[in-house]
Amino acid sequence: MTTSHPLLDRLGIRLPIIQAPMAGISSPAMAAAVSEAGALGSLGVGATDADGARAMIRAVRERSAGPLNVNLFTHRPAVADVAVEAAWIARLRPAFEALDAAPPTALHEIYRSFVEDDAMLAMLLEERPSVVSFHFGLPRPHAIAALREAGIALLASATSLAEARQVAAAGVDAIVAQGWEAGGHRGSFDPDAPDDRLGTLALTRLLSREIDLPVIAAGGIMDGAGIAAALKLGASAAQMGTAFLLTDESMADTGYRAALGSEAAHHTNMTHAISGRPARSLANRFTAFGADIAPGDVPAYPIAYDLGKALHAAGKAKGEYGYGAQWAGQGAPLVRAMPAARLIETLAAELDAALR
Repeated sequence: MTTSHPLLDRLGIRLPIIQAPMAGISSPAMAAAVSEAGALGSLGVGATDADGARAMIRAVRERSAGPLNVNLFTHRPAVADVAVEAAWIARLRPAFEALDAAPPTALHEIYRSFVEDDAMLAMLLEERPSVVSFHFGLPRPHAIAALREAGIALLASATSLAEARQVAAAGVDAIVAQGWEAGGHRGSFDPDAPDDRLGTLALTRLLSREIDLPVIAAGGIMDGAGIAAALKLGASAAQMGTAFLLTDESMADTGYRAALGSEAAHHTNMTHAISGRPARSLANRFTAFGADIAPGDVPAYPIAYDLGKALHAAGKAKGEYGYGAQWAGQGAPLVRAMPAARLIETLAAELDAALR
Protein backbone atom coordinates (compact mmCIF):
# COMPACT_ATOMS: atom_id res chain seq x y z
CA MET A 1 0.00 0.00 0.00
CA THR A 2 1.23 3.51 -0.88
CA THR A 3 -0.52 6.61 0.38
CA SER A 4 -0.17 10.27 -0.63
CA HIS A 5 -0.99 12.84 2.04
CA PRO A 6 0.48 16.27 2.85
CA LEU A 7 1.79 15.07 6.22
CA LEU A 8 3.33 11.91 4.77
CA ASP A 9 4.97 14.00 2.07
CA ARG A 10 6.31 16.37 4.72
CA LEU A 11 7.73 13.45 6.71
CA GLY A 12 9.12 11.74 3.62
CA ILE A 13 7.20 8.47 4.04
CA ARG A 14 4.74 6.52 1.89
CA LEU A 15 2.96 4.65 4.70
CA PRO A 16 0.93 6.32 7.49
CA ILE A 17 2.94 4.52 10.16
CA ILE A 18 5.37 5.98 12.70
CA GLN A 19 7.42 3.70 14.93
CA ALA A 20 7.31 5.32 18.34
CA PRO A 21 10.57 6.74 19.72
CA MET A 22 11.04 4.52 22.77
CA ALA A 23 14.13 5.58 24.71
CA GLY A 24 16.19 2.52 25.58
CA ILE A 25 14.17 0.26 23.29
CA SER A 26 14.10 1.69 19.76
CA SER A 27 17.56 0.98 18.42
CA PRO A 28 19.22 2.57 15.39
CA ALA A 29 18.75 -0.78 13.64
CA MET A 30 15.00 -0.62 14.31
CA ALA A 31 14.65 2.96 13.09
CA ALA A 32 16.62 2.21 9.94
CA ALA A 33 14.63 -0.91 9.12
CA VAL A 34 11.32 0.91 9.57
CA SER A 35 12.35 3.82 7.38
CA GLU A 36 13.70 1.53 4.69
CA ALA A 37 10.30 -0.20 4.66
CA GLY A 38 8.45 3.05 3.92
CA ALA A 39 7.36 4.20 7.39
CA LEU A 40 9.00 6.64 9.81
CA GLY A 41 11.68 5.19 12.06
CA SER A 42 12.34 6.97 15.33
CA LEU A 43 14.98 7.31 18.03
CA GLY A 44 14.28 8.33 21.62
CA VAL A 45 17.31 10.35 22.75
CA GLY A 46 15.88 12.02 25.85
CA ALA A 47 17.90 9.77 28.15
CA THR A 48 21.27 10.56 26.59
CA ASP A 49 23.38 13.65 25.90
CA ALA A 50 24.22 15.41 22.64
CA ASP A 51 27.19 13.16 21.87
CA GLY A 52 25.18 10.02 22.54
CA ALA A 53 22.32 11.25 20.37
CA ARG A 54 24.71 12.15 17.56
CA ALA A 55 26.17 8.65 17.63
CA MET A 56 22.69 7.13 17.43
CA ILE A 57 21.69 9.34 14.50
CA ARG A 58 24.85 8.44 12.60
CA ALA A 59 24.28 4.75 13.34
CA VAL A 60 20.90 5.01 11.62
CA ARG A 61 22.43 6.82 8.65
CA GLU A 62 24.96 4.05 8.21
CA ARG A 63 22.01 1.72 7.60
CA SER A 64 19.49 3.94 5.83
CA ALA A 65 19.15 7.18 3.89
CA GLY A 66 15.46 7.30 4.79
CA PRO A 67 13.72 9.80 7.05
CA LEU A 68 14.42 9.77 10.78
CA ASN A 69 12.48 11.11 13.75
CA VAL A 70 14.55 12.15 16.78
CA ASN A 71 12.51 12.54 19.96
CA LEU A 72 13.37 14.84 22.89
CA PHE A 73 12.01 15.03 26.44
CA THR A 74 10.79 18.56 27.19
CA HIS A 75 9.75 18.17 30.82
CA ARG A 76 10.26 20.93 33.34
CA PRO A 77 13.66 20.46 34.98
CA ALA A 78 13.52 18.54 38.25
CA VAL A 79 13.47 20.31 41.60
CA ALA A 80 15.33 18.26 44.17
CA ASP A 81 13.80 17.59 47.58
CA VAL A 82 16.32 15.90 49.84
CA ALA A 83 13.72 14.86 52.42
CA VAL A 84 11.42 13.23 49.86
CA GLU A 85 14.36 11.52 48.19
CA ALA A 86 15.73 10.17 51.48
CA ALA A 87 12.30 8.84 52.42
CA TRP A 88 11.98 7.19 49.01
CA ILE A 89 15.35 5.48 49.37
CA ALA A 90 14.32 4.24 52.83
CA ARG A 91 11.02 2.98 51.49
CA LEU A 92 12.72 0.91 48.79
CA ARG A 93 15.63 -0.25 50.93
CA PRO A 94 13.93 -3.59 51.85
CA ALA A 95 13.55 -4.42 48.15
CA PHE A 96 17.28 -3.83 47.61
CA GLU A 97 18.19 -5.85 50.69
CA ALA A 98 16.06 -8.77 49.48
CA LEU A 99 18.31 -8.75 46.41
CA ASP A 100 21.50 -8.61 48.52
CA ALA A 101 22.11 -5.06 47.33
CA ALA A 102 22.24 -1.59 48.84
CA PRO A 103 20.36 1.41 47.42
CA PRO A 104 22.22 4.56 46.37
CA THR A 105 22.92 6.93 49.24
CA ALA A 106 21.61 9.89 47.23
CA LEU A 107 19.63 10.42 44.02
CA HIS A 108 20.44 12.59 41.03
CA GLU A 109 18.78 14.11 37.97
CA ILE A 110 20.05 11.49 35.54
CA TYR A 111 19.40 13.41 32.32
CA ARG A 112 18.61 16.94 31.23
CA SER A 113 15.44 18.28 29.70
CA PHE A 114 15.74 19.62 26.16
CA VAL A 115 14.32 22.92 27.40
CA GLU A 116 17.73 23.70 28.91
CA ASP A 117 20.05 21.62 26.72
CA ASP A 118 21.71 23.99 24.26
CA ALA A 119 24.27 21.36 23.27
CA MET A 120 21.48 19.04 22.10
CA LEU A 121 19.92 21.82 20.02
CA ALA A 122 23.26 22.65 18.42
CA MET A 123 23.80 18.98 17.57
CA LEU A 124 20.37 18.69 15.95
CA LEU A 125 21.03 21.77 13.84
CA GLU A 126 24.29 20.20 12.68
CA GLU A 127 22.95 16.70 12.01
CA ARG A 128 19.56 17.85 10.68
CA PRO A 129 17.38 14.76 11.08
CA SER A 130 14.30 15.03 8.91
CA VAL A 131 11.93 15.07 11.90
CA VAL A 132 12.25 16.14 15.54
CA SER A 133 9.50 15.43 18.07
CA PHE A 134 8.79 16.54 21.63
CA HIS A 135 7.31 14.71 24.62
CA PHE A 136 6.11 16.20 27.95
CA GLY A 137 5.59 19.67 26.51
CA LEU A 138 7.28 22.13 24.20
CA PRO A 139 10.81 23.55 24.04
CA ARG A 140 11.64 27.23 24.11
CA PRO A 141 10.32 29.28 21.15
CA HIS A 142 13.79 30.01 19.83
CA ALA A 143 14.52 26.26 19.61
CA ILE A 144 11.37 25.66 17.59
CA ALA A 145 12.23 28.58 15.31
CA ALA A 146 15.79 27.35 14.77
CA LEU A 147 14.68 23.79 13.97
CA ARG A 148 12.02 25.02 11.57
CA GLU A 149 14.52 27.30 9.84
CA ALA A 150 16.76 24.26 9.38
CA GLY A 151 13.94 22.59 7.43
CA ILE A 152 13.19 19.98 10.11
CA ALA A 153 9.58 18.79 10.48
CA LEU A 154 8.32 19.08 14.06
CA LEU A 155 5.88 16.87 15.99
CA ALA A 156 4.69 17.18 19.58
CA SER A 157 2.62 14.93 21.83
CA ALA A 158 -0.64 16.11 23.39
CA THR A 159 -3.00 14.29 25.75
CA SER A 160 -5.80 16.87 25.70
CA LEU A 161 -7.37 19.58 23.57
CA ALA A 162 -5.76 22.28 25.74
CA GLU A 163 -2.29 20.83 25.16
CA ALA A 164 -3.00 20.43 21.44
CA ARG A 165 -3.91 24.12 21.21
CA GLN A 166 -0.55 25.01 22.76
CA VAL A 167 1.18 22.77 20.22
CA ALA A 168 -0.66 24.43 17.34
CA ALA A 169 0.16 27.91 18.62
CA ALA A 170 3.86 27.00 18.88
CA GLY A 171 4.22 26.38 15.15
CA VAL A 172 4.65 22.60 15.19
CA ASP A 173 3.74 20.64 12.03
CA ALA A 174 1.60 17.87 13.54
CA ILE A 175 0.19 16.66 16.85
CA VAL A 176 0.72 13.17 18.28
CA ALA A 177 -2.59 12.45 20.06
CA GLN A 178 -1.48 10.20 22.91
CA GLY A 179 -4.42 8.29 24.36
CA TRP A 180 -4.68 6.87 27.86
CA GLU A 181 -4.08 3.39 26.41
CA ALA A 182 -0.54 4.22 25.31
CA GLY A 183 2.48 2.52 26.83
CA GLY A 184 5.39 4.37 28.36
CA HIS A 185 5.38 7.84 29.83
CA ARG A 186 2.21 9.88 29.71
CA GLY A 187 3.01 12.99 27.68
CA SER A 188 1.06 15.41 29.87
CA PHE A 189 2.60 18.87 29.99
CA ASP A 190 1.88 19.11 33.74
CA PRO A 191 1.81 15.69 35.43
CA ASP A 192 0.35 17.22 38.59
CA ALA A 193 -2.70 18.67 36.82
CA PRO A 194 -6.00 16.77 36.55
CA ASP A 195 -5.96 14.28 33.67
CA ASP A 196 -9.18 13.55 31.76
CA ARG A 197 -7.60 10.27 30.59
CA LEU A 198 -8.99 10.55 27.07
CA GLY A 199 -8.73 7.39 25.01
CA THR A 200 -6.94 7.40 21.67
CA LEU A 201 -10.03 7.27 19.47
CA ALA A 202 -11.90 10.01 21.34
CA LEU A 203 -8.82 12.24 21.47
CA THR A 204 -8.02 11.67 17.79
CA ARG A 205 -11.55 12.56 16.72
CA LEU A 206 -11.66 15.60 18.99
CA LEU A 207 -8.36 17.00 17.78
CA SER A 208 -9.07 16.29 14.12
CA ARG A 209 -12.26 18.35 14.42
CA GLU A 210 -10.95 21.16 16.61
CA ILE A 211 -7.34 21.73 15.54
CA ASP A 212 -6.18 22.76 12.08
CA LEU A 213 -3.12 20.52 12.10
CA PRO A 214 -2.55 16.90 11.07
CA VAL A 215 -3.17 14.45 13.91
CA ILE A 216 -1.15 11.29 14.54
CA ALA A 217 -3.04 8.75 16.66
CA ALA A 218 -1.02 6.98 19.37
CA GLY A 219 -2.05 4.41 21.97
CA GLY A 220 -3.38 0.87 21.72
CA ILE A 221 -2.86 0.57 17.96
CA MET A 222 -1.32 -2.81 17.19
CA ASP A 223 -2.36 -3.83 13.67
CA GLY A 224 -3.64 -2.59 10.32
CA ALA A 225 -7.24 -2.60 11.49
CA GLY A 226 -6.29 -0.23 14.31
CA ILE A 227 -4.47 2.07 11.91
CA ALA A 228 -7.50 2.08 9.60
CA ALA A 229 -9.80 2.98 12.50
CA ALA A 230 -7.60 5.93 13.41
CA LEU A 231 -7.47 7.15 9.80
CA LYS A 232 -11.25 6.92 9.51
CA LEU A 233 -11.57 9.12 12.60
CA GLY A 234 -9.45 11.83 11.05
CA ALA A 235 -5.86 10.87 11.85
CA SER A 236 -3.24 11.35 9.16
CA ALA A 237 -1.07 8.53 10.54
CA ALA A 238 -0.67 6.21 13.51
CA GLN A 239 2.26 6.03 15.93
CA MET A 240 2.95 2.57 17.33
CA GLY A 241 5.36 1.59 20.08
CA THR A 242 4.23 -1.56 21.87
CA ALA A 243 3.81 -3.26 18.48
CA PHE A 244 7.60 -3.08 18.02
CA LEU A 245 8.68 -4.40 21.42
CA LEU A 246 9.24 -7.96 20.18
CA THR A 247 10.88 -7.09 16.89
CA ASP A 248 14.35 -8.48 16.32
CA GLU A 249 15.79 -4.97 16.55
CA SER A 250 14.14 -4.09 19.87
CA MET A 251 16.48 -3.60 22.82
CA ALA A 252 13.95 -5.09 25.25
CA ASP A 253 15.79 -7.50 27.56
CA THR A 254 15.03 -11.16 28.19
CA GLY A 255 12.76 -10.51 31.16
CA TYR A 256 10.81 -7.81 29.33
CA ARG A 257 10.24 -10.10 26.36
CA ALA A 258 9.15 -12.95 28.62
CA ALA A 259 6.71 -10.68 30.46
CA LEU A 260 5.11 -9.67 27.17
CA GLY A 261 4.22 -13.30 26.63
CA SER A 262 2.80 -13.70 30.13
CA GLU A 263 -0.42 -12.78 31.92
CA ALA A 264 1.17 -9.42 32.75
CA ALA A 265 0.50 -8.28 29.17
CA HIS A 266 -3.24 -8.33 29.95
CA HIS A 267 -2.91 -6.10 33.02
CA THR A 268 -0.92 -2.97 32.28
CA ASN A 269 -0.86 -0.28 34.95
CA MET A 270 -0.18 3.45 35.05
CA THR A 271 2.43 4.12 37.75
CA HIS A 272 4.49 7.03 39.11
CA ALA A 273 6.71 4.78 41.19
CA ILE A 274 9.29 3.77 38.60
CA SER A 275 10.35 7.15 37.23
CA GLY A 276 8.45 9.88 39.05
CA ARG A 277 6.01 10.56 36.20
CA PRO A 278 2.93 8.54 35.23
CA ALA A 279 3.82 5.80 32.77
CA ARG A 280 2.03 2.65 31.60
CA SER A 281 3.91 -0.57 32.31
CA LEU A 282 3.27 -4.27 32.26
CA ALA A 283 2.06 -5.42 35.66
CA ASN A 284 5.18 -6.37 37.64
CA ARG A 285 6.70 -6.14 41.11
CA PHE A 286 7.39 -2.42 40.75
CA THR A 287 3.85 -1.51 39.66
CA ALA A 288 2.43 -3.61 42.51
CA PHE A 289 4.71 -1.82 44.98
CA GLY A 290 3.63 1.59 43.66
CA ALA A 291 -0.09 0.86 43.53
CA ASP A 292 -1.00 2.63 46.78
CA ILE A 293 1.73 5.26 46.90
CA ALA A 294 0.70 8.90 46.53
CA PRO A 295 2.50 10.73 43.70
CA GLY A 296 3.72 13.32 46.21
CA ASP A 297 5.73 10.66 48.01
CA VAL A 298 7.75 9.92 44.87
CA PRO A 299 10.73 12.18 44.01
CA ALA A 300 10.57 14.39 40.94
CA TYR A 301 11.13 12.96 37.48
CA PRO A 302 13.77 11.89 36.51
CA ILE A 303 15.35 11.87 39.97
CA ALA A 304 13.11 8.99 41.04
CA TYR A 305 14.24 7.09 37.94
CA ASP A 306 17.77 7.05 39.35
CA LEU A 307 16.57 4.75 42.12
CA GLY A 308 14.27 2.80 39.78
CA LYS A 309 17.12 2.00 37.43
CA ALA A 310 19.36 0.98 40.33
CA LEU A 311 16.71 -1.40 41.67
CA HIS A 312 16.21 -2.93 38.23
CA ALA A 313 19.97 -3.45 37.88
CA ALA A 314 20.10 -5.15 41.29
CA GLY A 315 17.20 -7.38 40.30
CA LYS A 316 18.69 -8.36 36.94
CA ALA A 317 21.91 -9.36 38.68
CA LYS A 318 19.82 -11.92 40.59
CA GLY A 319 17.68 -12.98 37.63
CA GLU A 320 14.70 -10.91 38.84
CA TYR A 321 13.25 -8.74 36.06
CA GLY A 322 10.12 -7.60 37.89
CA TYR A 323 11.55 -4.20 38.81
CA GLY A 324 12.17 -3.16 35.21
CA ALA A 325 10.51 -0.29 33.37
CA GLN A 326 8.52 -2.67 31.19
CA TRP A 327 6.59 0.02 29.37
CA ALA A 328 3.68 -1.27 27.27
CA GLY A 329 0.25 -0.14 26.16
CA GLN A 330 -3.11 -1.78 26.63
CA GLY A 331 -2.74 -3.55 23.29
CA ALA A 332 0.22 -5.56 24.61
CA PRO A 333 -1.46 -9.00 24.24
CA LEU A 334 -1.54 -8.36 20.47
CA VAL A 335 2.23 -7.92 20.12
CA ARG A 336 3.95 -10.03 17.46
CA ALA A 337 7.55 -11.21 17.19
CA MET A 338 9.22 -10.61 13.81
CA PRO A 339 11.81 -8.36 12.18
CA ALA A 340 10.79 -4.69 12.07
CA ALA A 341 10.71 -4.55 8.26
CA ARG A 342 8.40 -7.54 8.13
CA LEU A 343 6.14 -5.96 10.71
CA ILE A 344 5.83 -2.85 8.54
CA GLU A 345 5.01 -5.02 5.52
CA THR A 346 2.41 -6.89 7.58
CA LEU A 347 0.83 -3.71 8.88
CA ALA A 348 0.67 -2.24 5.38
CA ALA A 349 -1.08 -5.34 4.03
CA GLU A 350 -3.53 -5.37 6.95
CA LEU A 351 -4.25 -1.67 6.49
CA ASP A 352 -4.85 -2.14 2.77
CA ALA A 353 -7.32 -4.94 3.49
CA ALA A 354 -9.09 -2.92 6.20
CA LEU A 355 -9.58 0.10 3.94
CA ARG A 356 -11.03 -1.86 1.00
